[in-house]
Amino acid sequence: MELEKQKLLLMYRNMLRIRRFEERLAEESALGNIPGLLHLYVGEEAVAVGACSALRKDDYITSTHRGHGHCIAKGGELRKMMAELFAKETGYCKGRGGSMHIAAPEIGIVGCSAIAGAGIPIAAGVGLSSRLRGTDQVCVSFFGDGASNTGAFHEGMNLAALWDLPVVYILEHNLYAISTPAAKSSKLKNISDRAAAYGMRAAVVDGMDVLSVYEAVSEAVGRARKGQGPTLVECKTYRFRGHHEGDPKKGEIYRTKQEMDEWEKLDPVPRLGDRMIKEKKATQAELDTIDQEVTKEIEDAVAFAKESPSPKPEDVMSYLFVSEK
Repeated sequence: MELEKQKLLLMYRNMLRIRRFEERLAEESALGNIPGLLHLYVGEEAVAVGACSALRKDDYITSTHRGHGHCIAKGGELRKMMAELFAKETGYCKGRGGSMHIAAPEIGIVGCSAIAGAGIPIAAGVGLSSRLRGTDQVCVSFFGDGASNTGAFHEGMNLAALWDLPVVYILEHNLYAISTPAAKSSKLKNISDRAAAYGMRAAVVDGMDVLSVYEAVSEAVGRARKGQGPTLVECKTYRFRGHHEGDPKKGEIYRTKQEMDEWEKLDPVPRLGDRMIKEKKATQAELDTIDQEVTKEIEDAVAFAKESPSPKPEDVMSYLFVSEK
C-alpha cells in the first residue's frame, strides 16, 4: 500500500510521541511524581499508530491497562494525558482516572480499563450503537493475549460476529500475560485461529511494522463500514519494558535477555524512519526536526501537568453516580 509522504511523517511523529511520552513517564514515576502503577507501551507503538491511522476522528476505540499509546494515536492531547497521570484537575478525567482509566468520548476514546478483556464486549456495544443510529462508524478494540483467555473474549467476539457489528478487534500479542508465556496458556501459535469458530475473518501481521498493521486494519475497517462484519487482527509485537514500572530488570526474571535484545532490533520507530529515508520519503534532517518538536511537546505537557491544580478534598464526591434510594 503506497502512502503519501505526509501520512508517513504523521505516523512517524505519532510513534515518536508515544515513545517519548512513555520514556518521560518512566522518569517521572521513578522520581515519585506519578501516583499508581504504570504499564508502558514502549515497543508496541506500531500497533496503536497503524490501527488508529486507519480510522476517522468520529470512529471509536476501547483500550486497556496499557493504553497511553492508543489514546495518543487516536488524537489525545498530550497535556491532558500528562495531567491525568499526574492526578491533576486539568486531566481528561479530572485526575480521578489515572493511567488505566483515561476516557475522551469527544475524540472517540470510549475508555481504558484495568480489567483484562473488558473492552471486548464494550466494543460490541459501541458497534451496535453505530448500527442502531444508522452511522458507518467503526470501533477498534485493543486487547492482549492474556485477555484472549477470558470469558469476555468469547462473549464479545461471538456477539459481534453473530450480528455483523462494525468492530475491528486488535490482538496485541506481546507473548506474555503479565509473566505467563502465551505458550503456557494456549496451544495455538496464532490465537486469531479462534476467529474461525465465530465465523469471523482474521489476519496475522507483523506488529512491529506500522505499515503492515495499517494495511490490515484499513481493510478490516473498510469491510466493517460496509456492514460486512468484524475482523480479528493479531499483531505480533513485544513490550520493551516490564509488565509495569517496578517489574524487576524489565521482566528479565521470566524472559531472557537474548529474547529481549532480538525483539529490540525490530524497534518500530527507527524501522519506519530508515524505510522512509531509503525510499526517499524523508530525510534524516526532517526526522531529527520531528524528534526535536516532539521533545518540546513532552516538556510542555510535563510543565502543564506540574503547574496544574490538584483536585480539592471537598470535591471527593464530584463526578460520581450516587443512587438515590
